[in-house]
Amino acid sequence: MIDIEVLHRVAATLAERKKADPDSSYVSSLYAKGTDAICKKVAEEAAETIMAAKDKDMLHVVWEVTDLWFHSMVLLSHFGLSVDDVLAEFRRREGVSGIDEKKSRTTA
Repeated sequence: MIDIEVLHRVAATLAERKKADPDSSYVSSLYAKGTDAICKKVAEEAAETIMAAKDKDMLHVVWEVTDLWFHSMVLLSHFGLSVDDVLAEFRRREGVSGIDEKKSRTTA
């Protein structure tokens, strides 16, 4: 089993980068550019993941999903959210039909 703690360590590093000089830290520079820049990186990495999957390049898929998760974690951190928030949502959804879960989020 993979050590989930690696995600917590990455999250801790992302939190530390909020205080770093944007000229010395890639993540800090993303935070300084704001939500739009972070969202653009998430979209870019999602597109690259799709392209790697369409090319059936499995190693490239892993690389791109790693980039996608990383930038998604930057987005979470930007909004004061964490890996634990996502894990809690996975726990909530576990064992629930995707159709039923989606309906539960629909407001009348």
